[in-house]
Amino acid sequence: MLLERFCKRVLADIIEAANGNAQTYHERYLQIFQLMQERNDDLALAFDDIRRSNAIQKLTAMRVLGLLIDDEFMRFRPETRSLIDELVSIAKPDFRP
Repeated sequence: MLLERFCKRVLADIIEAANGNAQTYHERYLQIFQLMQERNDDLALAFDDIRRSNAIQKLTAMRVLGLLIDDEFMRFRPETRSLIDELVSIAKPDFRP
């Protein structure tokens, strides 16, 4: 579900970049290429090699990227939410949702 949410958002961004009327086709292509590289890094950070030892890191990345919505987030224990919220506040300046 979260991976689908991520992919849907990326595809919408690609469509928007592809339809950009103010740019040449080459500029749009370069924008899409850069977008895909950046989003692939985000995808890896949030979803690659998920395991118990890095679950907090992955959940934090999902939260920063806006993939883990409040209703889903509230299912976690208060201690887990508190830790993730603290990490999100630290990580937020380095991320681009």
